[in-house]
Amino acid sequence: MKKIIVGISGATGVQMGARFLQVLHDMPDVETHLVVSQGAKIIFQRETNISVEELEALADHVYNVNDLSAAISSGSFKTDGMVVLPCSMKSLSGIANAYDADLLVRAADVSLKEGRKVVLVPREMPLNRIHCRNLLTACEAGYVIIPPMLTFYSDYPRTEDQVDHIIGKILMQFDLSYDRFKPWKG
Repeated sequence: MKKIIVGISGATGVQMGARFLQVLHDMPDVETHLVVSQGAKIIFQRETNISVEELEALADHVYNVNDLSAAISSGSFKTDGMVVLPCSMKSLSGIANAYDADLLVRAADVSLKEGRKVVLVPREMPLNRIHCRNLLTACEAGYVIIPPMLTFYSDYPRTEDQVDHIIGKILMQFDLSYDRFKPWKG
């Protein structure tokens, strides 16, 4: 059984986080631990028809972003790692600088310090120098950066297919396969 923490922070693209959680929900050998930032909850209301309650129902365990005493805030709580999808520039800054002001950032920090995989999916464009510096800092610290870039080699005609491709790339980081992901075949 894999245990994966899913963080959804306040950037456009929260529906990608919801889709990722849905995919994990449908995998019988994956246990999910969800933390959603306050900003993400606002964006869910503005950009989707997904309620926070519907989102939380997809997770095995849900934590309040302000609960710094939650299980996922401790390195002794073993997981296989964490994904932050989407990763806002605010969360990226906190993560890159280990500024553990909330549970989402603390869980990423703890996962990294324990040598676990942490994937950040940054959502912003264009990027300014500070964003790029924070991405470099996070990368140099050991975080995996997977920007939600479009792909054209796999003939994905719909936006949903593009999102599934990104999810497939993320799942590869945890040695999980996804039938909607089309790898490059040369």
